[in-house]
Amino acid sequence: MQLVSQLGLAFFGLTLDKAAKTRIAIFEQIHEICFHGKGGYSWETVYNMPVWLRNFTFKKIQDFYKDQNQKIESQTKKGEKTL
Repeated sequence: MQLVSQLGLAFFGLTLDKAAKTRIAIFEQIHEICFHGKGGYSWETVYNMPVWLRNFTFKKIQDFYKDQNQKIESQTKKGEKTL
Protein backbone atom coordinates (compact mmCIF):
# COMPACT_ATOMS: atom_id res chain seq x y z
CA MET A 1 0.00 0.00 0.00
CA GLN A 2 1.42 3.37 -1.06
CA LEU A 3 0.43 6.45 0.89
CA VAL A 4 -0.51 9.44 -1.24
CA SER A 5 -1.56 12.86 -0.02
CA GLN A 6 -5.04 14.15 -0.72
CA LEU A 7 -3.57 16.39 -3.41
CA GLY A 8 -2.20 13.39 -5.23
CA LEU A 9 1.38 14.60 -4.92
CA ALA A 10 4.22 13.11 -2.97
CA PHE A 11 6.27 15.14 -0.47
CA PHE A 12 5.13 18.71 -0.98
CA GLY A 13 4.76 18.39 -4.74
CA LEU A 14 8.30 17.21 -5.41
CA THR A 15 7.79 14.45 -7.95
CA LEU A 16 10.49 11.94 -8.87
CA ASP A 17 11.21 13.83 -12.09
CA LYS A 18 11.46 17.18 -10.32
CA ALA A 19 13.53 15.69 -7.50
CA ALA A 20 16.15 14.42 -9.93
CA LYS A 21 16.35 17.75 -11.75
CA THR A 22 16.52 19.67 -8.47
CA ARG A 23 19.31 17.44 -7.17
CA ILE A 24 21.31 17.94 -10.38
CA ALA A 25 20.80 21.72 -10.17
CA ILE A 26 22.04 21.77 -6.57
CA PHE A 27 25.17 19.78 -7.40
CA GLU A 28 25.85 21.97 -10.45
CA GLN A 29 25.55 25.05 -8.26
CA ILE A 30 27.94 23.56 -5.69
CA HIS A 31 30.41 22.71 -8.46
CA GLU A 32 30.24 26.22 -9.93
CA ILE A 33 30.88 27.86 -6.55
CA CYS A 34 33.83 25.57 -5.80
CA PHE A 35 35.32 25.83 -9.30
CA HIS A 36 34.85 29.55 -9.90
CA GLY A 37 35.57 30.37 -6.26
CA LYS A 38 39.19 29.55 -7.15
CA GLY A 39 39.86 27.38 -4.13
CA GLY A 40 38.07 29.62 -1.66
CA TYR A 41 35.38 27.05 -0.98
CA SER A 42 35.53 23.34 -0.33
CA TRP A 43 32.74 21.05 -1.50
CA GLU A 44 31.75 20.25 2.10
CA THR A 45 31.56 23.92 3.03
CA VAL A 46 29.28 24.79 0.12
CA TYR A 47 27.14 21.66 0.55
CA ASN A 48 26.51 22.53 4.21
CA MET A 49 25.82 26.24 3.57
CA PRO A 50 22.33 27.47 4.27
CA VAL A 51 20.40 27.62 1.00
CA TRP A 52 20.03 31.41 1.12
CA LEU A 53 23.79 31.84 1.56
CA ARG A 54 24.63 29.38 -1.22
CA ASN A 55 22.24 31.18 -3.59
CA PHE A 56 23.71 34.56 -2.59
CA THR A 57 27.30 33.33 -3.14
CA PHE A 58 26.37 31.75 -6.48
CA LYS A 59 24.71 34.97 -7.65
CA LYS A 60 27.70 37.11 -6.63
CA ILE A 61 30.12 34.81 -8.51
CA GLN A 62 27.80 34.85 -11.55
CA ASP A 63 27.63 38.65 -11.48
CA PHE A 64 31.41 38.97 -11.14
CA TYR A 65 32.14 36.77 -14.16
CA LYS A 66 29.39 38.39 -16.23
CA ASP A 67 30.85 41.83 -15.50
CA GLN A 68 34.36 40.60 -16.26
CA ASN A 69 33.24 39.14 -19.60
CA GLN A 70 31.51 42.39 -20.55
CA LYS A 71 34.70 44.35 -19.81
CA ILE A 72 36.75 41.96 -21.93
CA GLU A 73 34.25 42.22 -24.81
CA SER A 74 34.27 46.03 -24.66
CA GLN A 75 38.09 46.07 -24.68
CA THR A 76 38.11 43.69 -27.63
CA LYS A 77 35.66 45.91 -29.54
CA LYS A 78 37.80 48.99 -28.81
CA GLY A 79 40.86 47.15 -30.13
CA GLU A 80 39.03 46.13 -33.32
CA LYS A 81 37.95 49.74 -33.97
CA THR A 82 41.53 51.03 -33.77
CA LEU A 83 42.79 48.52 -36.34
